[in-house]
Amino acid sequence: MTTAPHLPDLFALSEIRGPVLRPGDDGYAEEVTGFNLAALRTPDVVVGATGADDVVTALRWASATRTPVAVQATGHGANFPIDHGLLISTARMTDVEIDPEQRTATVAAGAKWRHVLDAAAEHGLAPLCGTSTDAGAVGYTVGGGLPVLGRTYGYAADLVRSFEVVTPDGTARVADAEHEPELFWALRGGKGSVGVVTSLVTGLVPLRTVLGGGIHTRGEHAEALLTAWAAWTRTVPEEMCSAFAMMRLPPIPQIPEPLRGGFWARVAVAWTGDPAEGEQLLAPLRAAAPVEVDTVEEMPFTAVDGIHMEPQDPLPARESCSLLRDLTPDAVRAFLGQVGPAVPDCPLLFAQLRHMGGALSRPAATEDAICARDADYLLEAVAVLGAPPDAEAVERATAALHTAMSPYGTGRTMVNIHGTPGDASDRARAWTPETCTRLRRAKATYDPTNLLRFGHTVPPAPTAT
Repeated sequence: MTTAPHLPDLFALSEIRGPVLRPGDDGYAEEVTGFNLAALRTPDVVVGATGADDVVTALRWASATRTPVAVQATGHGANFPIDHGLLISTARMTDVEIDPEQRTATVAAGAKWRHVLDAAAEHGLAPLCGTSTDAGAVGYTVGGGLPVLGRTYGYAADLVRSFEVVTPDGTARVADAEHEPELFWALRGGKGSVGVVTSLVTGLVPLRTVLGGGIHTRGEHAEALLTAWAAWTRTVPEEMCSAFAMMRLPPIPQIPEPLRGGFWARVAVAWTGDPAEGEQLLAPLRAAAPVEVDTVEEMPFTAVDGIHMEPQDPLPARESCSLLRDLTPDAVRAFLGQVGPAVPDCPLLFAQLRHMGGALSRPAATEDAICARDADYLLEAVAVLGAPPDAEAVERATAALHTAMSPYGTGRTMVNIHGTPGDASDRARAWTPETCTRLRRAKATYDPTNLLRFGHTVPPAPTAT
């Protein structure tokens, strides 16, 4: 049993400029609550870090008192409970600096992609953000980061130049290809096992606009659209990024008409080439099934949230994923057998197949811990918890979907979309066995006492005797 930390010791160290809060203090509930409301978070103490110095002080105290540590910026990945220990909130650390000549952004630990996107757009540049610009840039990137434009440009972690990171002993370090190279490797795809990133420097791409949006048909036409999309993905160039989704949308005001309350099949697209060429490429999809809603248009990349239309308000969500090698006709039938029109009571908000390959399949210039480069598709399922259907129904449907698709899978997941981490064996599915072993060795070097044990982390490798 873990006892509550000795809070006076923490206050005695208080070079900490941000708030130090305990359960019951004003502001505590707001500090621990993130975007994903699925997991209860009740740490013994919260440090609202205002900069790297606060993180150093907090981790030195945690190391001295052997207090386990979790980190939260936006809370999009808050899919695991915290019932003790120290939570470091980096939400106040939102600085973003753009170097237009070097095409880089220096991004503080709590900055959202929206902060980076808007700052970069002033210079005709863009970051490799994901499907929601409300997500934290750093947490997304240390998990590898699967961008909307991934087939064109690769993973977000591929563009990272360096990290400023505090390891659990309270040491501030700079990690790049030449300095602390093993730490640099582990922070690009290994998630939060080895340190608390306080800022990163990442490359940007020259991009102002994309052809993007969604082609929607009624759910009963899903088979025709999915069959066409599966064949189409084998022919399109890597400038075309897309995903097929089955969506059962609730009748709430946040969802625009006419999609509100409907059952839909959708292909979301983002094309970085010539818009006219992109429109020609989309013709087979538009001809495959009756199109009810078509939002595809040339748009500023700052409007990227409109492509996948992820929820913009906090909610309790259950997320999961599997990496797939192929999408054969049998795989299409298996997918629709779990989430298609023949399953009217499916409790999943959406089930999505993202087209991988292209730049996502190529190794990074500097080796990293991402283990999804051999996947051709990614299966993602999301459900909203806390209202009918109940959580048990969600779990059954989620498990059944991934089981049905397992014959076509790699056996692995992506760490950012893995969902609630289970035991060590379950967590290890985000990496190959060789990469997981290497991560555990890095963990033994930088966090031998396993202070960073919350969330999707790995245990340290056993030391030789």
